[in-house]
Amino acid sequence: MDILSLIGRKNLLFQKDIENHQKELSDEVSKSNFLVIGGAGSIGQAVTKEIFKRNPKKLHVVDISENNLVELVRDLRSSYGYIDGDFRTFALDIGSVMYDAFIESDGKYDYVLNLSALKHVRSEKDPYTLMRMIDVNVFNTDKTLQQSIDNGVKKYFCVSTDKAANPVNMMGASKRIMEMFLMRKSRDIKISTARFANVAFSDGSLLHGFNQRIQKKQPIVAPSDIKRYFVTPQESGELCLMSTIFGENRDIFFPKLSEDLHLITFSEIAVKYLNAIGYEPYLCKDEDEARSLIHTLPQEKKWPCLFTNSDTTGEKDFEEFFTDKEVLNMERFDNLGIIKNELFVEDEKLKHFEEKLAGMKSSLKWSKEEIVDLFFYMIPDFGHKETGKYLDSKM
Repeated sequence: MDILSLIGRKNLLFQKDIENHQKELSDEVSKSNFLVIGGAGSIGQAVTKEIFKRNPKKLHVVDISENNLVELVRDLRSSYGYIDGDFRTFALDIGSVMYDAFIESDGKYDYVLNLSALKHVRSEKDPYTLMRMIDVNVFNTDKTLQQSIDNGVKKYFCVSTDKAANPVNMMGASKRIMEMFLMRKSRDIKISTARFANVAFSDGSLLHGFNQRIQKKQPIVAPSDIKRYFVTPQESGELCLMSTIFGENRDIFFPKLSEDLHLITFSEIAVKYLNAIGYEPYLCKDEDEARSLIHTLPQEKKWPCLFTNSDTTGEKDFEEFFTDKEVLNMERFDNLGIIKNELFVEDEKLKHFEEKLAGMKSSLKWSKEEIVDLFFYMIPDFGHKETGKYLDSKM
């Protein structure tokens, strides 16, 4: 299935930039050692492929998912074969002592790329998952960043999100706070990051869910009022690698908006998806009707769909990659923009954040409200939208 046509595009976004810098990219990758953290997720796999096919000296991939690492290796071997360098995968939790021992024994890398994240808006529904999101998105990043400094790593890249620009949900705000922690360590190591849109058909995404619903013979559900930008998995890997190799200290890369990158609703993609596999969407009035019709409609080459307006916590009405306060460089690349950041660190704020969360953890008791208040302290103009409704309460 052609992902580009499903998201309403004909061309890959970064093809010209990749072609213009192909020799520079290949030369740098082929002489360098890489560690990819969270390398078996959708974006992690994409950037690992971009590195692997350019024959690095060393490529180590760490991920908490053993199964996804197995699939990554099978995918690489089936697509590209083998490289001359040292390629290995490790099924490790980067918050664990086992990971620390691994870094202690073999932490010599030129580039460390951190793609690990809790990425779902729905992860703020309870205080415990929310605390883990902070651990993964903020504190694990800070820990692996310090380890990179200790081991003389040349460059640390960490993926952010478009939702970090004027955030309205806790996931986006956690990534914005992560950027603040990155800024603090940028005094001791060169860092860069990237903000980009939804990765089409990435694991756990709504579009990936379309595949699951078809396989399991279940209705397709999608919001009809939310428009999003989409990049392909390959484009996400290219963007991360370009930021890693070409980003100057504190740079944030993002895709330029153009005729090749435009907003599209999830329901529009659902219609294109169903048409591509030979079905017409049949619009249902509620969940019960959608569930009941799944047993008969597919035989008529129709698929029950429920398209509704969104009313869940943390949904942003529109997407943006930068704020009006950020300084941009739009000339260096054809389809990549860069947010240029001067060194600005609020050390007391970051220390307060660390101490407050450490106190909550040691007491084994905290509420979502306490964490939200702390996020407002860190981001005074945080536009958090609490509706009391979450995606887990929907089909």
